[in-house]
Amino acid sequence: MWVANFLVAASATMILPFLSLYIESFGEFSNDYVQRWAGFVFGITFLVAFFVSPFWGRFGDKYGYKPILLLTGFGIATSIFFMGFTSSVKELFLLRMLMGIVTGFIPTSMALISAQTPKEVAGKTLGTLQMGTVSGGLLGPLIGGMMADLFGFQYTFFITSFAIMLATIVVAVGIKENKKTEASKKEKSYTRAEVLKHIFKNPTLLTIMFVSLFIQTANFSIQPLLALYVTELNSSTNIAFLAGLAFSATGFGNLLSTRSWGKLGDSLGHERVLLILLILCSIMFIPQALAGSLWQLVLFRFLYGIAVGGIIPSVTAYIRQVAPLSMQGEVLGYNLSFRFLGNVIGPIMGGLISGFMGISFVFYLTSCLFLFAFFILFWSVKKTSPESIFKSKEQNYIES
Repeated sequence: MWVANFLVAASATMILPFLSLYIESFGEFSNDYVQRWAGFVFGITFLVAFFVSPFWGRFGDKYGYKPILLLTGFGIATSIFFMGFTSSVKELFLLRMLMGIVTGFIPTSMALISAQTPKEVAGKTLGTLQMGTVSGGLLGPLIGGMMADLFGFQYTFFITSFAIMLATIVVAVGIKENKKTEASKKEKSYTRAEVLKHIFKNPTLLTIMFVSLFIQTANFSIQPLLALYVTELNSSTNIAFLAGLAFSATGFGNLLSTRSWGKLGDSLGHERVLLILLILCSIMFIPQALAGSLWQLVLFRFLYGIAVGGIIPSVTAYIRQVAPLSMQGEVLGYNLSFRFLGNVIGPIMGGLISGFMGISFVFYLTSCLFLFAFFILFWSVKKTSPESIFKSKEQNYIES
């Protein structure tokens, strides 16, 4: 699964650095038009996925996660393949919309591994799996930017599609999902209403889902604009490659830290680790807005990557601990919907704000969103647990 996630993440991130440049290739457009449509094209995939994700999660709880991995893998590969033939921004928008129906390969893989991992080591295990994702994210933008400069956008889409197809074949041949035992089959099955009731009765779980929304909104507000921001900082002709370098810096920071954050969450508590990470992310976005050169942007993107790398494993591991096994897929599906909603709001918000106030202001707004997410999670954890939220689980156990 690590290998498959590496290939999918590398393939998917190949197109991110030059998405806005690809739109520019369709005709003579103003900067405002390109920035606005970059947000729309980037976000429509996740708007559709927002509505579909809970159904995939419920399907996984009932029939297993491997069938979903095969459907989403082949579906994503097909969508990206046809993107290489588009000749207008509306065609690209439509294909990205269709791609949203089958988006969710990597989150589904985390649900698969989470369901078969003991709670005590869920953070470390999911962090290790996340290393495959961030390793692909590290190399994907660099490879995609380089191929776009050397071969053009069309062939980059074709190669991306082939790599995702290969990853899906790896899953079909190499992954064996553990079937439910007789004991687990006798576990209570939950209706959709009961799953929602469980979420709303757990204030911290519900808050973490809103935190996922704010995090993704903040993170994705700048991603479609990064290539244009690199253009402002550097006059080189290899803009796609340099934008890929800026993307990859975050992935490299992820790679170095993800497993360590997951392991820390297993011992300290995943909600507590999330509080630390949110503050660090808020701080690391401010110097990105003040960067005066490309190397400064790359440096601060790397430091930001160290902090943000532990967020997804911490959220998934927390859900693994508080949700019954027979409803985990659907709960993770709702959390994924919150993330996808953030993926929709972020690019549109970033595109609109940058058009009026400039790209640098988007970084400041992003920092504020991370800070807001910290405060609502702090309030929820403090309300749920009267003792100091920074005490370790072992200390709380001794005192009780």
